[in-house]
Amino acid sequence: MNGTSQVSERTLILAPRGRDAVIAKGILRDAAMRSEICLDLAELLQEIKRGADVAIVTEEATRSADLRELVDWVGSQPPWSDFPFILLTEHGGGLERNPAAARLMELLGSVTFLERPFHPTTLVSMVQTGLRARRRQYECRHLNEDLESRVDERTAELAAANRQLLGQIQERERVESTLRQMQRLEAVGQLTSGVAHDFNNLLTVVLGNIGFLERGLAAAGVDGRLAQRIGYMRTAAERGAKLTDQLLSFSRRQRLEPRSLDLNETIAGMRDLLQSTMGGSVHIETMLKHGLWCALVDPTQLELAVLNLAINARDAMEVGGTLKVEIENVTLVPATYPEEPPAGDYVSIRVSDSGTGMPEEIRAKVFEPFFTTKEPGKGSGLGLSQVLGFAKQSGGGVRIDSRVGEGTSVYVYLPRAGGERVDERPVAARISAAGAFAGASILLVDDDNAVREVTRAMLHELGYAVLEAGSGGAALDVLAREPKIDLMIVDFAMPGMNGAEVARQAHAKRPSLPILFVTGFSDRSGMAGVDEAHILAKPFVYDELASKVRFCLAGGASEKIVRFRRG
Repeated sequence: MNGTSQVSERTLILAPRGRDAVIAKGILRDAAMRSEICLDLAELLQEIKRGADVAIVTEEATRSADLRELVDWVGSQPPWSDFPFILLTEHGGGLERNPAAARLMELLGSVTFLERPFHPTTLVSMVQTGLRARRRQYECRHLNEDLESRVDERTAELAAANRQLLGQIQERERVESTLRQMQRLEAVGQLTSGVAHDFNNLLTVVLGNIGFLERGLAAAGVDGRLAQRIGYMRTAAERGAKLTDQLLSFSRRQRLEPRSLDLNETIAGMRDLLQSTMGGSVHIETMLKHGLWCALVDPTQLELAVLNLAINARDAMEVGGTLKVEIENVTLVPATYPEEPPAGDYVSIRVSDSGTGMPEEIRAKVFEPFFTTKEPGKGSGLGLSQVLGFAKQSGGGVRIDSRVGEGTSVYVYLPRAGGERVDERPVAARISAAGAFAGASILLVDDDNAVREVTRAMLHELGYAVLEAGSGGAALDVLAREPKIDLMIVDFAMPGMNGAEVARQAHAKRPSLPILFVTGFSDRSGMAGVDEAHILAKPFVYDELASKVRFCLAGGASEKIVRFRRG
């Protein structure tokens, strides 16, 4: 049946003997019902399959016929279908006396019995009942199909929502993982900067006193093994100073002097240094870039970072490996890992090796300070940490690609410079070569007694008069009492009132007073705007202190100092 309208409803009649088929068709025609006569059981089944709604079958048509195909079709109906049959029995052939009829009911399912002779109204009523039943079956089918369609649509919507939710969960997990990594790196950075500050204070005392011993022994004409041991002490202390510098680089507390650089020139100029560092067994390839953007970066720290990466690459390769240094302009999308830079324009330095590579679980840890895969004594585990700290502090970032057995590539991304390249001279070249200003009065401010003592001794040896203060408040009291002070040397990181606040209040009273800041670490945001010549990094030695003091006494106050930001 193709629809539910009365026009399309069709009744099939199988009555091969006598005039039953003709009579039944005439009765249905008079009742405006469509019907067709089938000659045998095979034709009946064929027409049922084509589309019919009720079948009228005489009992004798089924007695000697093979019913298996019809029974198979009845059994294969979809769940919504129960095709109605009207079986015309002989007089007195009810179910209780007609086992064959009962068997047909079992085989065909929906069977209604009509005993002959029958009244035309009875036949019409039974056919109408069968058609109504069939109509409801079709309605149920349509409802089921509509319901299934809705279920399918809803299932698809839920699947799409689940996929979207899964994507959001994965993105949230990635962001949370990145945030935890960034918080961990920041916490470690704060810890290491504090440790480095205290360690630099200790090294200032050690190196300062070693200097006194060396000068004293030289004046007394003592040399030999004692002087050699003093030299060992100096070497060890300087190695400690280098270690703290790496810690500060990782924690992004080192002081940078960024300039607009052409990295083609920088890398080309490093080739001989890289070759001597790598040795003759390592083949070095440098790939420069035509039309390269200028990068805003500290040239000294950049060279150290590239050298660090080259040494790591050498250690990861067997004898005869290849080291590649490639430069290019890149525009990056938002970062995936916390060590990568934000989206934007960068100049990329790619340092690649043909070494052993590393699995993902190792790659995830390489930027952690003191993490190393090298043998004890072969490395501090700060090389990549220092590179990351330098890149992040410069406004860029780092990315690592590595495959086990194929090698590793480290990308250092440096921010694109906004203007033309500026060729600045190093600070040391600007330091004045003026006289020693013997007898000048210097106010020395440092909360660490040992550092203050060794610094005072150096200044005395240089011929200066020294007044001491252990805090910012004490320094301001000395300034209020002593009218003649030619220079103030102040530790930048002190509890309570730090060096920046001391400088502001000191200049409010004495605008022309020159100030030299001493620091175990230089917070870039805290010391922005201070000229490098007015900063002395710990641990310092005798000659560095002498040079900085001479410059400050000769040049007077730095106008930039009074513009310190609060906080």
